[in-house]
Amino acid sequence: MDSRLVQDSQMAVKKAADIFDKCLRFDKAKELMSQGLYPYFRVIESAQEPEIIINGRRMIMIGSNNYLGLTNHPKVKEAAIEAIKKYGTGCAGSRFLNGTLDIHVKLEEKLARFMRKEAALVFSTGFQVNLGVISALVGKDDIVIIDKMDHASIIDGCRLSFGDIRKFRHNDMNDLERVLKEYEAKDKLIVVDGVFSMEGDIASLPEIITLARKYGARVMVDDAHGIGVLGQSGRGTAEHFGLEDDVDLIMGTYSKSLASIGGFIAGSADVIHYIKHCARPLIFSASPPPASVASVSAALDIIENEPERREALWRNTKKMFNGFNELGFEVGPSQTPIIPIVVGENHNAFLMAMMLQEEGIFANVAVSPAVPNGKALIRTSYMATHTEEQLDKVLEAFKKVGKKLGFIN
Repeated sequence: MDSRLVQDSQMAVKKAADIFDKCLRFDKAKELMSQGLYPYFRVIESAQEPEIIINGRRMIMIGSNNYLGLTNHPKVKEAAIEAIKKYGTGCAGSRFLNGTLDIHVKLEEKLARFMRKEAALVFSTGFQVNLGVISALVGKDDIVIIDKMDHASIIDGCRLSFGDIRKFRHNDMNDLERVLKEYEAKDKLIVVDGVFSMEGDIASLPEIITLARKYGARVMVDDAHGIGVLGQSGRGTAEHFGLEDDVDLIMGTYSKSLASIGGFIAGSADVIHYIKHCARPLIFSASPPPASVASVSAALDIIENEPERREALWRNTKKMFNGFNELGFEVGPSQTPIIPIVVGENHNAFLMAMMLQEEGIFANVAVSPAVPNGKALIRTSYMATHTEEQLDKVLEAFKKVGKKLGFIN
């Protein structure tokens, strides 16, 4: 073969695109690791309690969504153990075919009663609920309208649908009305978080419902961080506002107050029946394992029978909100046990998280693009089971680190 042809062929091979090139170029995380500022995938060696163990060291946990402290509750653990004894560790199939156990059906009935809806449907993860429900309901001629700060699972559910996606500015009702008015003639679904997971603020649900009625839209609320926390009975954002009959669909997850993993959607019987037969993430995923289902059922009983847990959660929340404000931190717009501390640039958040860890405090980091540029934050969240002494230690650590970094005087 002509040497020039061989050379040209070799050059072509060298220049050929490789889909893994992006992996080789990705160095952001490695840079943080080299600087000792990497706050992700930290390995925990204990249960999600107010105190945890990392590398054999005991730390106070203020980065968990275990709001009611139920993940290590004896009744919840016992329910999981008994379910494994009876049903084994998994279902070996989807709900659609061989994976529906009697405890799945009983939990759906229980969730429907608790949420004051006609029916409910359980999924294997909360993320899958939003993927499945939104993509099943929103067709190619439909509009799905979302808050710009909605959870990633809502955004991905919209992408999986064949409908048009329209966003409105965060909790801006004038902007929502602008979008609704533009698409008045279309079938529309508004999807919002009940409690926004980074900022901790609550959706303007009364105004959203009013606008939805005015322009003929349906409303779905992702209440992952509201159930167990808001409302007199812990039924979430809709109960908090007295709008349970007005919200068409309520989505919830188990990985927060319900002490397990999985999720559900609750609404009218006809709509749930439709989703049950059209949601691909439900039909083509293995069903929730028995231990998870039994854990959720036990957690629901505790939520209904022990309202003092919710009262303790709110006492702790008020203490920390007041404490951070008195120290002079910039506290975000939170109205819930999620209390963000705004620290500015991304680097500030990474540095502060690691300094807090040195002080024995586990807190989470949220940086752009998860939050707006220049609004990086330390995301803190609280449990009903935190003690006064633990929370005082948290405030003392924030005071020490905040002064070192110049965030407070």
